Amino acid sequence: MEADWPLIAVRFALYVTLSGLFGLSAFSLYGLKAGERAAALALRPWLVGSGLLGLLLSVIALTLLAAAMVGTPPWPIDREAIGMLLSGSATGAAWEARMVALVVASIIALIAAGRAAPLGMVALTAGIALATLAWTGHGAMDEGTTGWVHLVADILHLLAAGAWIGALLGLTLLVTRAPGQVDATHLRLTHRALHGFGRVGTIVVGTIVVTGLVNGWLLVGAGNLLNLPSTRYGQLLLAKLALFGAMLGLASLNRFRLMPAFERSIAAADHRGALGTLRRSLAVEAACAVAILALVAWLGTLEPPISAM
Repeated sequence: MEADWPLIAVRFALYVTLSGLFGLSAFSLYGLKAGERAAALALRPWLVGSGLLGLLLSVIALTLLAAAMVGTPPWPIDREAIGMLLSGSATGAAWEARMVALVVASIIALIAAGRAAPLGMVALTAGIALATLAWTGHGAMDEGTTGWVHLVADILHLLAAGAWIGALLGLTLLVTRAPGQVDATHLRLTHRALHGFGRVGTIVVGTIVVTGLVNGWLLVGAGNLLNLPSTRYGQLLLAKLALFGAMLGLASLNRFRLMPAFERSIAAADHRGALGTLRRSLAVEAACAVAILALVAWLGTLEPPISAM
């Protein structure tokens, strides 16, 4: 089966955009204080822009999905196929919920992005929007109790991954600030934000691992493990696991080696040295995260090994 590259590309863009919207709004709540958020991260343009882009991408994704469902070209738009998808499927209901959630998130971010209560609403509605992507992949393929377990595991997996990716975005924005705007106050703020994510990161990683094992059991099955390298799905899954392992290694390096070095650089008033190595590590970790999302977008369009049993 030939890959549907336009659909994969839009799925990838949605994963990146909605993960950034949810994760960045959550990170700004637990990583920064009220008076720091807007100035440190330029929060309003990032959140509003992500919300509006998510709306646009969702419309394109619906058009491509409807076209793929009935086997017609995406242009001209098949309104009848879109109507069938919206009115007769859980995927359509999830899409409608996503659109409402993104509109609400964008409006709240526009009028009150820096305060805790409105920002919490942005994180909540962005989390709902991100969770709806579970209905566009394999998370909704099962029925009964197994179906609910799979769906909940997929949603938690998405939210945990989004929290990690959004935190990487927030930290990257902090460490790539223009040199003229970096002073001792900003460095201390960045150090505190790193510590904040270090605490949350343990929960995030644990959630990703547990839900990943559940999804792997339901999508691959123990009997198919040895055959993974011989299938496209298996090759992509193994690549995803390798990248996740690299991200874990980099996160450990940041926490146990680079953060103490960062703290020493702050104490020595070495602003350039404090951020240099940390920037490179975060850049590699973010690149791994983006590659993982690209693989996830592709995997969601392939038949999992368990379907062939």
